Amino acid sequence: MTISTNPHDDDKFHEECGVFGVWNHADAAALVALGLHALQHRGQEASGIVSLSEGGVFHTHRGLGLVGDIFGDAKVMAGLKGRAACGHNRYATTGETALRNVQPLYADFEFGGFAVGHNGNLTNAQGLRRALVKRGCLFQSSTDSEVFIHLIAISLYTNVIDRLIDALKQVQGAYSLVALHDGALIGARDPLGVRPLVLGSMPNLGGQSSWILASETCALDIVGAEFVRDIEPGELVVIDATGLKSIKPFAQTASRFCIFEYIYFARPDSVVEGTGVYESRKLIGAELARESHVAADVVVPVPDSGVPAAMGYARECGVPFELGIIRNHYVGRTFIEPTDQIRHLGVKLKHSANRAMLEGKRVVLVDDSIVRGTTSKKIVEMVRQAGAAEVHMRISSPPTTHSCFYGIDTPSRRQLIAAQHSIEEMAKLIGVDSLAFISLEGLYRALGQNGRNADKPQFCDACFTGDYAIPLTDWPAEQAHAATPELLPGQ
Repeated sequence: MTISTNPHDDDKFHEECGVFGVWNHADAAALVALGLHALQHRGQEASGIVSLSEGGVFHTHRGLGLVGDIFGDAKVMAGLKGRAACGHNRYATTGETALRNVQPLYADFEFGGFAVGHNGNLTNAQGLRRALVKRGCLFQSSTDSEVFIHLIAISLYTNVIDRLIDALKQVQGAYSLVALHDGALIGARDPLGVRPLVLGSMPNLGGQSSWILASETCALDIVGAEFVRDIEPGELVVIDATGLKSIKPFAQTASRFCIFEYIYFARPDSVVEGTGVYESRKLIGAELARESHVAADVVVPVPDSGVPAAMGYARECGVPFELGIIRNHYVGRTFIEPTDQIRHLGVKLKHSANRAMLEGKRVVLVDDSIVRGTTSKKIVEMVRQAGAAEVHMRISSPPTTHSCFYGIDTPSRRQLIAAQHSIEEMAKLIGVDSLAFISLEGLYRALGQNGRNADKPQFCDACFTGDYAIPLTDWPAEQAHAATPELLPGQ
C-alpha cells in the first residue's frame, strides 16, 4: 500500500526496505541513486550510498528523507567516487528514525572497509546483541542490521567471505543483503528466500559487464540493466574482478517467498520470482470476484495499490471499472496542528471522492488489505457522502490476523482488526453493506498454485495463518500461540 508521509496516516502496512548495488561502472554511485529512486516505494524514511574508489577508499553519504532530496545535489554525488557502490532505502522495522540507523552501515576491519545494506528483519537479533555486548562489542545504532557487522568482526575466519558466511549462519530471520568491501560486491538471501533480490547486468567499456544487485527488477529498468536471474534462497554471490561466483553455504530447503510482495509491496512493473506483479494482481482480483461478487453498478479501486486487483475484478464480473476515488499525489507532512478534528479529516488529504462516478451507484470498493480499519471506515464514509446507494468492500488479501516479524512494519495483534473481530463485525465497524476477503486457497490459485500445501506452504503467509516458518526467538510468546488465530489472555 502506498505510504503517505502524513504522520497520522498509519492504518496500513509499511514497506520493508530497498537495496541496490553496482560493480564496475564509471557512474556507480549515480546508478545507485537512480536505482534507489525506483525503489522509493520500499522505504521513505532515509537513504544512503557507500561508494568504493581506487586504493580501497570508501565514500559515504546518508540522510533522512527521500532519495531525490538526499542525492539531488551534484556536489554530494561528485563526492561518491569509484566504480562500485551500494545503497539502501529505509523504512524502520527495528530501531528509531535517526541518522545513526541509516544504512548502508559501514565499518573498518583489519581486512579493510565493509559496508552492508539489509532488507528484512532478524528474529534473534536481541539475543545476539546481548551476547555481543557482553563480549565487548560497542553498538553505534539501534537497528538489528548492525548485528552483522559485529559478528563479522569477532569471526575467527580470515577471509571476509568466510566471515560473512559465519555471521549468516548465526542469525535467524529474513534478509536480503547487498555488501561492499575492497575487492567485491556481495549479495545474499536468507535460506527461505523470504525477501527478494535480483541480479542484472549491463554492457561496459572494453567488453566487460557491469553487475547490478537490486530488490526489484523495476530498479534494473531505470538504469537500463538486463535482468539475469533471481538470487536463489540461501545463495551468496560474490562479484569481483574475476567475474561472478555463487556460493551456497546452507542446506537446500523449500523457499517461503513473502506473498505480500505480490499483493502490494513490489512495484506493479516489477517481476518477482519469475511472475509479473501487475498481472498477478489482476488475477487475484479476478479470483476475488469469482469468490465473492455482489450485484453492483461500478467497481472502484482504493488507489493506488488497489487498482490492478480492481481491474481484474471488474473484467471478471463484467461491471464497469471507474476511478471513483482520486488520490492526491502531493501529500506531505501536514502543516496543520494535529488536533483530533484534523486527524479525522486526514484521509481527505490523500483521497477525494469522484461524486459523478459514485452518486446513486451500488459500489464495490477494492483494496489490498485492512489493517486497523480506521482508514477503510473513513473512505467508506466519504463514498457514502458522495451519494453511493450501497457500498461493498472486497479485499485482495485474506484477513490479516498476525503480525509480521520478517521485515514488514505491522501493528501488534491487539491492533489488527481481523484478529479481534469476525468479518461480519468488521463490516459493521467500517460501515459497509458487505465485506469479503479473498480466501487463502483462492490467493494461492491466483498465483498459479493448485492450492496451499499445508505441510510445505509455497509462500510465507504467516500474517494470515500464524505459520511462522522462521523461529521467533526474540518473541517466544508469539511463537507459542502463532498457529491459533484467537487471542490468548493478556495478548
